[in-house]
Amino acid sequence: MSNNKFSPLKTILLDMDGVIWRSYEPVIDINALFSQIQELECQAFCVTNNSTSTVDGYLERLNNYGVELSPEQIITSGEATASYLEDCVSEGSSIYVIGEDGLKDTITRHGFCITDDPEMDLPGAVVVGLDFNLTYKKIYLAANAIRNGALFIGTNPDKTFPMPDGIAPGAGSIISPVESASGTPPVIIGKPEKYLYQLALSRAGCLPEETLMVGDRLDTDILGAQRLGIRTGLVLTGISSLGEVENWQPKPDIIGETVHDLLEKL
Repeated sequence: MSNNKFSPLKTILLDMDGVIWRSYEPVIDINALFSQIQELECQAFCVTNNSTSTVDGYLERLNNYGVELSPEQIITSGEATASYLEDCVSEGSSIYVIGEDGLKDTITRHGFCITDDPEMDLPGAVVVGLDFNLTYKKIYLAANAIRNGALFIGTNPDKTFPMPDGIAPGAGSIISPVESASGTPPVIIGKPEKYLYQLALSRAGCLPEETLMVGDRLDTDILGAQRLGIRTGLVLTGISSLGEVENWQPKPDIIGETVHDLLEKL
């Protein structure tokens, strides 16, 4: 491939929120980004802790910017959660979900049934993600189901996520009260845990040392990649700042103001 200090680099994993856009506002030239990756002769995978949208939703959104990817190149924490459920819960089992329709649709497409009444229909698992309509009753029902034996899964631990007008509460802020009420820690699927990364590496057919993870959060994107030996690139368009990098060990392999700046340094 072309000359770069990370050669041989075959795959670039891109976080989306805080790297490509904030909510629905792009922070970079999205079409130009994927052209940059193509010029580096690398394959791109979008890996996000956000579970609120389906893979199809992200494909359509990227297509609006002139970017065409295959479904396999989009990996959400919801998609990774559904894959994990396939390994741990019987096919066709009921699942109680605290989350948006995108998460529910993803789990349904993997052959599971969504229950809205876990007291009458004991679920095989309780899945908790970002839910913009969280209620006390949802926490109550989830905690009871977990105490009665349901597997407790959290899509991701992000306590916050970047929005155009500031920082908003994330899935981790919703998982916490369910954990407190049930007395049970969840299995976390998204970054910095290994499951989402492992799914991405498997689909890419690459080794960790042939892969670069580009993210905006030290405590999820960078930490999880470092644990698996994946090379890391931090951008400053999202959550983490240069001040936080000073106290972070080991440092990310490369830092850029934007993902464009970062890739130009390869």
